[in-house]
Amino acid sequence: MKKIIFLLYELLIFAPIFILATIITAVIVMIGCLFGKKTFWGYYPPHLWGKLACRLALCRIKVVRKSKLDPNQSYVFIPNHQGAFDIFLIYGYLNQNIKWVQKQELRKIPFVGKASEIAGHVFVDQSNLKSMKETITKAEAQLTKDSSMVIFPEGARTKTGKMGRFKRGAFLIAKEMNLPIVPVTVNGPYDLMKIKTYLINPCKLELIVHEPISTEDLTDDNMSEFINKCTEIVHSGLWDKYK
Repeated sequence: MKKIIFLLYELLIFAPIFILATIITAVIVMIGCLFGKKTFWGYYPPHLWGKLACRLALCRIKVVRKSKLDPNQSYVFIPNHQGAFDIFLIYGYLNQNIKWVQKQELRKIPFVGKASEIAGHVFVDQSNLKSMKETITKAEAQLTKDSSMVIFPEGARTKTGKMGRFKRGAFLIAKEMNLPIVPVTVNGPYDLMKIKTYLINPCKLELIVHEPISTEDLTDDNMSEFINKCTEIVHSGLWDKYK
C-alpha cells in the first residue's frame, strides 16, 4: 500500500512539479546568464531548484560541516557519487557557488544541457584521455574568485551503494589550478532512487563537508598517496551500510 501511495504521489505531484520547475529554472539560467552575471544566474536558480527537488522527494536533510570555508577562496569539491539526487543535494545544501565538471552526455538533456553550457559548466569527454588538458583549460576559463568546481572522482554513480575507486582527473585539475580539495561525503541518494529506475523512495539524505586539503605540495610522485588520503576521508563519513 505504501509503495502505491508513493507511486501515485510521484506521478501526480512530484513529476509534474519537478519537470515544470526544471524547465523554468533552465530558462531563467539561460536568460539571466546572457544578460546578467553568470556567477549569480548560473548558481542561485539551480540552488533553489536543488532544494525543491529534495523537499519534493519528501526527504529529511542533514548537513554536517567539519570546518568553515573561506567565502573568497575557490575549491575543488570531490563527493562520492551515489545517485541522481547527489546533484540536487549538493546544489541545494553545499552553500557554495559552484560549477560542475560533468559528462559530455549530459549536454543532450533538453533545456538542462543548454543551460549548463551557457552557465559555464565544463563538459568532459571521458572516452578521450587527451581531453583532460582541454578540460583543465576550460575549468580555468570558467572559474572566478567567487566560484568553485564540483567533480565526482569516481566518474560514475555506484551500482551497489559501495564507493568506487577515485580517478586522477579531479586531482590533476586541482593541482594544475593550485586549488584546495574539499572531500564531501554523500549518504542516502542511492536508496532514494535506485540506479536504472525513476521511482523515488523517500528517505534521509546527509551531506558531510570535510575540511579542505591544500594541494600546494601535491606532485606526480605523491599523487597516489594524496588520492588515497582523500578517498579515506570521504569513505569515513559513509553510513555503515555503504562501507
